[in-house]
Amino acid sequence: MCSAEPINCFPMLVNILSNTFLRLFNSTAHIRIWSEPFYSTQSPEIESGIFFICLSYMLTLAAGLPPHFAVSSMEDYKVKSM
Repeated sequence: MCSAEPINCFPMLVNILSNTFLRLFNSTAHIRIWSEPFYSTQSPEIESGIFFICLSYMLTLAAGLPPHFAVSSMEDYKVKSM
């Protein structure tokens, strides 16, 4: 019914147990559950928006890190910590 990975097996176990309890109480309803481990979008506009947000964040981070290291090493040079 399920693979050995917990991310796939746990929803199946919950489904089996919940439907078993429903049958014990003479119910005709069924509970369906599914596991989707990664968030997926159907709209390519949303995917491209998320991509550009992540890209702009990474570019900002890449532009800000080298000056941080340069200022740190200049301060070390000023106090002659070498």
